[in-house]
Amino acid sequence: MTDTATGGATETSATSGLDFVRQIVAEDRQAGKHQGRVHTRFPPEPNGFLHIGHAKSMCLNFGLATEHGGLCNLRMDDTNPTTESVEYVRAIEDDVRWLGFDWGDRFVHASDYFDQLHNFALQLIRAGHAYVCDLRGSQVSEYRGLWNEPGRNSPNRDRTVEENLDLFARMRAGEFEDGARSLRAKIDMASPNMNMRDPAIYRIRRAAHYRTGDAWCIYPMYD
Repeated sequence: MTDTATGGATETSATSGLDFVRQIVAEDRQAGKHQGRVHTRFPPEPNGFLHIGHAKSMCLNFGLATEHGGLCNLRMDDTNPTTESVEYVRAIEDDVRWLGFDWGDRFVHASDYFDQLHNFALQLIRAGHAYVCDLRGSQVSEYRGLWNEPGRNSPNRDRTVEENLDLFARMRAGEFEDGARSLRAKIDMASPNMNMRDPAIYRIRRAAHYRTGDAWCIYPMYD
């Protein structure tokens, strides 16, 4: 609202003194968004023991849910089989409990959705929004360009939908070695945000997953 005496803006009592995240939540609840429900998540990757930054995120997400009588999921972002293990999952559970939080029955894993994520990738290919790229890691970096200059399109960016579907199926079948190909989102190689310059969304990784075993040799990128 506006302070007519001074011409300046004043904060509402509901958001005064809150940090910007809590301000957004308070404003959404005031507006009736999601019927006022608050449902957050804490999504660590189980590739090591938690540190102080994780504790901050934990307190924010579980804390927000607690403050508003809401819920918070504990979600393992487990898409990298070479670095993740049950040991780290158990340690994360212990740390969440040690800080006094409880996820109830809302313990989920990214790996729960591997089939669904694979189907999403197929949808992107069929819509012309993703392509299989043969560039290796160092070449991808070279083509990406710099923060102050645009990148270059991959030589494989204009492959047909049919060719991309065939190559992605062969990636899934284990026909290619690690790093030989990746599935990339077709976005904008001139974007000022370098993360939007056709990021990889699937890569080949011949490694057993601690939950799904050898069922997959391609894994989605979580970032």
